[in-house]
Amino acid sequence: MSQTIQTAKAAPAIGPYSQAVSCKGLLFTSGQIPADAETGEIVGTEICAQAKQVMKNISAILEEAGASFDNVIKTTCFLADMNDFAAFNEIYGEYFVNKPARSCVAVKTLPKNVLCEVEVIAEL
Repeated sequence: MSQTIQTAKAAPAIGPYSQAVSCKGLLFTSGQIPADAETGEIVGTEICAQAKQVMKNISAILEEAGASFDNVIKTTCFLADMNDFAAFNEIYGEYFVNKPARSCVAVKTLPKNVLCEVEVIAEL
């Protein structure tokens, strides 16, 4: 049986989906963009500020599910421009010190024209 995870401390979903779902001891988050939890507005115009907001949103969802960054086993990262990889990677490394498996790809466009989006799978 799956359970929907929802917190007001992370950006609200901008479509018909959940922030995260837990099932059989795993947590699957939807892609998190750099939107403020209270206003839904995009935070920052450069990759470092946006990456930090994404991590803040992920942290809130993990916390709501009773987990932390240490529980994350897989991430998928989407960048609007692979030239932002080094800066994004620096912020990413501050949060994912346990070095989970990761995919990182450049995409043509992200929702609301943000620079990055991250989804995670974590053990509960």
